[in-house]
Amino acid sequence: MGREKGFSLIELLIVVAIILIIAAIAIPGLLRARISANESSAVGSIRIINSAEISYAAAYPDQGFATTLSYLGGPVGANCVPSTSSGCFIDSALSSGTKSGYVYTLQIGSSPAVGGINPSYSIVVTPQTNNITGIRSFCSFEDGVVRSSSSGIAPPCAATVTALQ
Repeated sequence: MGREKGFSLIELLIVVAIILIIAAIAIPGLLRARISANESSAVGSIRIINSAEISYAAAYPDQGFATTLSYLGGPVGANCVPSTSSGCFIDSALSSGTKSGYVYTLQIGSSPAVGGINPSYSIVVTPQTNNITGIRSFCSFEDGVVRSSSSGIAPPCAATVTALQ
């Protein structure tokens, strides 16, 4: 009886062990890359929202800044018709308040509305799941500067919060 061709159990176990070691090295790097991509998307989206707020205030001067994200966007899956309640300045995914592992909350600013015109706003962006979809939280208000907090907890958006470099 001759030797049969094929792999022995020991050889297969060694190959599986090597694959597991490589996976254990690669997976944390892939997770960090995904978090970094989500954070970059959040910062870009804040900049888009800031631009949309300025455009909204210019297009509807009798309203001032938009009070909700849906006012900046439009209906999901439908043709957008510009109006004060759907400005069509941002996409429907962003106007829903959730994108790329982050939750977007548009808040009316601390300055009271004068004659029905909203003079200020703030946008606060937090990770959906802290340390999984993102590590930092971000905010901005009508000055257009994006600020960040090293914790995933939403910072109070004020000029004293660290500006993003």
